[in-house]
Amino acid sequence: MRGRLIEIWRHPVKSMQGERVDATRLGPLGVPGDRGWAIRDEARGGIVGAKKIAALMQCRARYLDAPTGAEAVMPAPEIETPDGARFRADAADANERLGAAIGRKVTLHPRHPASDLAHYLRAAPDSTDMETELRAIFGREKDEPLPDLSVFPPEIFQYESPPGTYFDAFPVLFVTDASLRRLAELAPASRVDVRRFRPNFVLALDGAASGFPEAEWRGRTLRIGEARLSVGAGCPRCVMITHPFADLPKDPALMRTVVREANQNV
Repeated sequence: MRGRLIEIWRHPVKSMQGERVDATRLGPLGVPGDRGWAIRDEARGGIVGAKKIAALMQCRARYLDAPTGAEAVMPAPEIETPDGARFRADAADANERLGAAIGRKVTLHPRHPASDLAHYLRAAPDSTDMETELRAIFGREKDEPLPDLSVFPPEIFQYESPPGTYFDAFPVLFVTDASLRRLAELAPASRVDVRRFRPNFVLALDGAASGFPEAEWRGRTLRIGEARLSVGAGCPRCVMITHPFADLPKDPALMRTVVREANQNV
């Protein structure tokens, strides 16, 4: 199957709105600067995203200095809060300003070395009942199946992300235009916007692709320009695709469609 790369995205701060770029190089950590920074919840403990603090998605981040991937420390992105205020992530008052905007005491961190395991340790869950905790994270109702967690790297059950990264599991995420079109057909009352799904690459497939074609690509190699990507797993969607941000409304019905029609993965 052939296609074209039509959009490239990077998200400088985990769970904040990202930015489109015209071109990129890929390395072991995917698009340089993608999820280069994250938030630590100083009340709860641990690195945290919009699965726990939905207000993070109301913030936007962009790099003023484009990262190359060779830096020891990621450049500091500019953060824009919902009231339009802007400040650099390394500003002296950045933590206080962001905390005031999202209603939590937090600190901003660039990626730490993989050896700093304490930084990446998972905090205690919100619920002592694991099923309750997982249903909240993945936005699943009681009669819906939970995702197959065996597709994830084993270290993320101990750490918030693979140490040395702020990715949920893998360094590159892509989606096809065919999948987005099919979701829009199946959920006509929803706004199926690519920003909800936070990919790095949006691919337009040639020919009459339909349904969710990338669901069949696991184990295959995807060629994009000079890069070769091994397709490891589908992406079980979490509650983040239902959160309101920018001009998009809260939409729990979209999750019902993803679970029912796309086997939970987009």
